[in-house]
Amino acid sequence: MDISIVKPETKHTEGIAEICSAGWRQTVEGKLSEKYQKKNVEFWYNHEKVSKDILHGMYSYIALDDQKVVGVVGAGITEPANGEIFVLYVDETYRYMGIGRLLLEKVTKDQQNQGVVKQWVSVQEGNQLGLPFYEARGFSFQHKRLTYTDTNEKQVSLRYARKI
Repeated sequence: MDISIVKPETKHTEGIAEICSAGWRQTVEGKLSEKYQKKNVEFWYNHEKVSKDILHGMYSYIALDDQKVVGVVGAGITEPANGEIFVLYVDETYRYMGIGRLLLEKVTKDQQNQGVVKQWVSVQEGNQLGLPFYEARGFSFQHKRLTYTDTNEKQVSLRYARKI
């Protein structure tokens, strides 16, 4: 296995859409209805939107095993000195191999170079894949954010942050 971390191109659209769709569904499994999951995936991870988001820089880096997309991270600066990790997913067959760490390190260096000193992430409450990952990298719980989906389901995000 030879993993490379690179900037995504539109030719990676399908791989990014698949990883993000599967990863997001795993984080909300048993918490949000199938109806909402289907609607959310169709909105955020349809190929047209993913392709446009790649062109607009919404996906920061991908991990490739040969030519296969096996991980993705999207991040940005939300206000001066504050960065946000919007998405970070790794194909489940490639988890626990350090790929998520590599993606996070790469985007963190970029944010530091842009003057970011505090990095934020939202993690679905009960996400036993994401929570230990972020906590092991110095993120600490800040507060809960309660929202309601357009299908009137309660969604609880845990806001985590760390100094970088």
